[in-house]
Amino acid sequence: MNNKNNHKKGSQNKASKKKINNVPQKKTSASNKNQLKGTDYSKRLMTKSVVRVKNKFSYKDLLIKICSITLTFVLMLVLILNMPIIDYKKNINGQVINENVSIITYLKRWQPLVDIEGELSAVDITDINEETQKDDDKLDLPQIIEGQYTVLFLGFDESSERNDVNWLFQFNIGNGTMNVLQIPRDSFMPYYTSSYTAKFNSIYESGDSEVSPIQRVVNAVQDNFGIPIDAYVTTNCYDIVSIVDLIGGIPMTLDEEMMYEGDKIIPAGYNVLTGEQAEWFVRYRRTFKNEADIARMKNQRKFLAAAMKKMLNIVEDEGKTKFYGYLKKIYDNRYILTDMSLEEISMLADFGSTLDLEQVQVHLVPGEGAWYYPPGRKKQSIWSIHKQETLDLINAYFRPYQIALTPERSAIVEFVTDHLTDFNDNSSDNLEDIDNGNTNTPSIDSY
Repeated sequence: MNNKNNHKKGSQNKASKKKINNVPQKKTSASNKNQLKGTDYSKRLMTKSVVRVKNKFSYKDLLIKICSITLTFVLMLVLILNMPIIDYKKNINGQVINENVSIITYLKRWQPLVDIEGELSAVDITDINEETQKDDDKLDLPQIIEGQYTVLFLGFDESSERNDVNWLFQFNIGNGTMNVLQIPRDSFMPYYTSSYTAKFNSIYESGDSEVSPIQRVVNAVQDNFGIPIDAYVTTNCYDIVSIVDLIGGIPMTLDEEMMYEGDKIIPAGYNVLTGEQAEWFVRYRRTFKNEADIARMKNQRKFLAAAMKKMLNIVEDEGKTKFYGYLKKIYDNRYILTDMSLEEISMLADFGSTLDLEQVQVHLVPGEGAWYYPPGRKKQSIWSIHKQETLDLINAYFRPYQIALTPERSAIVEFVTDHLTDFNDNSSDNLEDIDNGNTNTPSIDSY
């Protein structure tokens, strides 16, 4: 019986196991299969999409990082360049100004050419006219007298020791005008040179040995004419060639043919003078028999008028950026020597570009030609300055913010006291009239 029961139980267990083993498995329907397939496809598609998005995002992310780093670097550089981290010292008329400036400001104020000729000594001004003095002319220049800025320009011959062209440019910032004083190279100044010629153009080479050559000339100008000089510019005849060629020539119209020498000829009529022709023009005096150097100086006014017109045309036609580019090349190539920074030159040029030709007046130091006989030397042709006439000119045009200069305070030596002629005592013209040929100052000579 037990066996039967056991057998029965075993049969039941087998049956149960069989039932369990034979439990119908859940069959995957077609729709489920499609769902699974769709799920797998979606996963694969999503994976590909994720990969694509990830790759695209990485490229953009890299680009963004590069731009961010570059921008950060640029901003840091700009901040560093504009931070006042440099101790800057500037000698302004004997007073040392000490301040912290940025690298950019330092580069603008840098005077790389000053070491060649040197800085000018301080000028003691005690004769300011309280009725005309200016408090602030709105031009940030290191001026001796507020309202004006005076530059001594010297043009040297091949020797680089004799200054044959001597112009004093005074920018009257307060009145919006400019006056130019032409100082004859043969002006008689015996107490400022050891040369037997006693001429103004020997002072640079043979003047006071205790000061620099440029300071010798500046001292002579200030003592004789009472005009404080803020800065200087010097150049050589061959540098004029380079400057004129750099800016593309100077347009001029000549009434007659000019033969400098041999085959060096400038034809009559309209010309765009090359650098070489410009040098011929400013140095020409071969047929100026009676006035010689004085006639040449009057002729140089035509070149000055043409040069200023060229400057104004560059600013108008090519823009100030192009014009400043020319100034930088002239400065960097050392076609000029000066104690001014490029920034200061640019300020003056910017002021000059606002002027019309009629606002620029050119004057000649009054006087007459004479013979000077140095002891034991050959005679010298000199320019005897007419003292009172010169002081009248100076007081009228070149000392707008100072009291009148008297004969007692001027070092002018009048060689010829009994004047034989006053022909050049009023030799003043504006550049507009000079350019149009309507000058009040005729030359005794023609070509």
